[in-house]
Amino acid sequence: MINSSETVVLSEDSDSHFSTSTEMSMKSNKSGEYTFKILVIGDICTGKTSIIRRYVHNLFSSQYQATIGVDFAMKIFHCSNSSTARLQFWDIAGQERFSSMTRVYYRGAAGAIIVFDVSRASTLDGVTRWKKDLDSKCRLSNGMPIPAVLLANKSDLLKYCATEQLSKLDSFCARHGFVGWFATSAKLSTGIAEAMIMVEMNGNFEIPVVSAISNIELADESNKKSVRKERKPTCCRG
Repeated sequence: MINSSETVVLSEDSDSHFSTSTEMSMKSNKSGEYTFKILVIGDICTGKTSIIRRYVHNLFSSQYQATIGVDFAMKIFHCSNSSTARLQFWDIAGQERFSSMTRVYYRGAAGAIIVFDVSRASTLDGVTRWKKDLDSKCRLSNGMPIPAVLLANKSDLLKYCATEQLSKLDSFCARHGFVGWFATSAKLSTGIAEAMIMVEMNGNFEIPVVSAISNIELADESNKKSVRKERKPTCCRG
């Protein structure tokens, strides 16, 4: 992916790399800072927040509170050309009552991750709905769909549930316009780093992305803030 002579120097807690083309594009930015917006969407309790938490903080909890509205998390990379790349994850609530806001949340995205729970077949049906919603409400500047990667999450539970759906995901992704898919487990920390590399390789990272809601204070590497503070308990697991 990156020649040894062009390796990007990352922050200490980073476990992914930016492609050389992305690093080169940063050289034209005088401020040396880029923010790339990545959507994380899918039905409720599919483990979206757990995936982000594992990738950004390398932490996992078997119980967490359901996202209300949208949450944010930031992963920062320090590159060898003295530029800084900020991956801004938009963790969007899976409840249908927030669907009217998705057009606002999607705006300006460079890439997307759509998550389903391998132990609940109905959440794969939800993937189709989320992909259609994304494609109908947000496009790149060239008119193409936002590049999206599909995550079959909670793969640590595969021994307890049917696995035939995974054998069909290649054709599913081709039919619905995904760039690829990964079996992931936030609990075991498997597949997530690889999925993020695919997002970066296929996403629109050639130009800076500006947040659609500029007055929101975003989190740094170790903190996370929500647009709405209201939370409710749930038994969701990652």
